[in-house]
Amino acid sequence: MSLNATPRGQRLHIALFGRRNAGKSSLINALTGQEVAIVSDVPGTTTDPVAKAMEILPLGPVMVIDTAGLDDVGELGTLRVKKSFEVLNRTDLALLVIDPAQGFGSYEEEVLRRCQDHQVPVLTVVNKIDLFPEVTRDGWSQQLPATTVFTSALKHQGIEQLKQLIIQYAPKDWTRPTIVGDLIQPGDFVVLVIPIDKSAPKGRLILPQQQVIRDLIDNDAIAVMVKERELRHALSSMGVKPRLVITDASAYLKAAADTPPDVLFTSFSVLFARYKGDLETLVLGVKAVNQLRPGDRVLIAEACTHHPIEDDIGRVKIPRWLQAQVGGELHFDVVAGGGPLPENLADYRLVVHCGACMLNRKEMLARLMQARRAGVPIVNYGVLMAHIHGVLPRALSPFPTLQALLEPSQEEVELELEFLRQVKR
Repeated sequence: MSLNATPRGQRLHIALFGRRNAGKSSLINALTGQEVAIVSDVPGTTTDPVAKAMEILPLGPVMVIDTAGLDDVGELGTLRVKKSFEVLNRTDLALLVIDPAQGFGSYEEEVLRRCQDHQVPVLTVVNKIDLFPEVTRDGWSQQLPATTVFTSALKHQGIEQLKQLIIQYAPKDWTRPTIVGDLIQPGDFVVLVIPIDKSAPKGRLILPQQQVIRDLIDNDAIAVMVKERELRHALSSMGVKPRLVITDASAYLKAAADTPPDVLFTSFSVLFARYKGDLETLVLGVKAVNQLRPGDRVLIAEACTHHPIEDDIGRVKIPRWLQAQVGGELHFDVVAGGGPLPENLADYRLVVHCGACMLNRKEMLARLMQARRAGVPIVNYGVLMAHIHGVLPRALSPFPTLQALLEPSQEEVELELEFLRQVKR
């Protein structure tokens, strides 16, 4: 990825739904002003969800997702439709595209129902009005929602109006406005602890580090970057107390030990747990680690399909640490890539999620909701690692209300005592 490119997870995600040949791909080309999607009169040209990065001012960078036709047929067609609806898990705004020749029916009603279930705002786009000039709201269908625009993707009619509606109806909270800016003041010094080891990419910083640095600059703070072994020297040499120290999770212990207790301390993973999802849910999820018992199943959820290294955090280190903590063998499964978590989620005692740098906030929130519906605690790598190393209360120092969540409830204390009694027997 170019350093100038906007990460996928920071783009507003707009998904197009409709029947085959409703004109979804043509509409994407009209919105972008480019031939970025394949257009054909053959039904079913788009077979899988396809994401296109573009920019719509003043929204800025967005991701437009073209989906397969909802009236696709056969066993393969059913799978394509399922994949199309899974896109709602990462959708911030949906466009329901209608061909006047096909009308408004059960397929369109299903899209509206599912969008309502996912709390995704919908704009209805009646396309191909160049072929059906008589089509108007009053003269065609009273079933259309109020948020309907009439377009001709081919003739570029109604496209500017559609862009204005996208701007108007885009969720105001589709992403947090800042990663760290609300924790600092202009002129504050912030020290970033960035280990350079065999897992670090050659010649560049990883995406969360890049994004935090940019966020600090945007909020007029002063970023100081050091490796973990240089932190103590840097702090003693600065001549000013930093507002915050942010560490990579792999350097928790040394960074926490070298940071004075009156300096706020956290990690990139904790910040992104808040930025991309719901930090409170993940902090509560870590409490389930103490309830794990030998034989339990744990799901490791990775948002990308990176090549695992020899001592991979998610596949090697975390399983090793968890098994050492429970004093026995646990059963681990790994799922990689985007989309929803496995349907058998209730079979697991815990979900351990990566930092989600390749997901947008909508998609991460969908995964958190899926875990809650299944009754399975979920935690991310950074929060879990801070807990395992005994520094989680310190890593939550910028968020004192969340520190209070770590106090065990009476029920949790009783369960732990009962487990210890059984072990002694």
